[in-house]
Amino acid sequence: MAKQIFINLAVKDVNKSMEFYTKMGFSNNPQFSDESGKCMVWSEDIFLMLLSHEKFESFATKPIADTKSGVAGLFSLSVDSLDEVNRITEAALSAGGIEPNEIRDYGFMQQRTIEDFDGHTWEVFYMDMSKFPTEQPAAQNEQN
Repeated sequence: MAKQIFINLAVKDVNKSMEFYTKMGFSNNPQFSDESGKCMVWSEDIFLMLLSHEKFESFATKPIADTKSGVAGLFSLSVDSLDEVNRITEAALSAGGIEPNEIRDYGFMQQRTIEDFDGHTWEVFYMDMSKFPTEQPAAQNEQN
């Protein structure tokens, strides 16, 4: 079996969250979905499980974090272009998400941040490794 990642998120409204993530570009896998949880597919190896609070609590050993007031994790999605970063972010905004800060441009990487209805934070980014700095900053060179 291939190594895969399943990100499990507690959400207040499973169907509303499924619509949000569908607009971001995820697709639903009905084989692993029911009324209390939806399996959303980003790629053949990356899956997002949207679980009702009740279903999430049945797996968890700690209380569910309040992701509206605190960050429980940052989830990042790599895409093939800055246009795709912008398309996904704009789709998420039109679906009711919020963008807590402006685009970040690191020269070789551009990143936008989006939060869903429950406050789960996603960073959508494009990285062009041909623009990655090859020289270390002077202060770092002096330490080596």
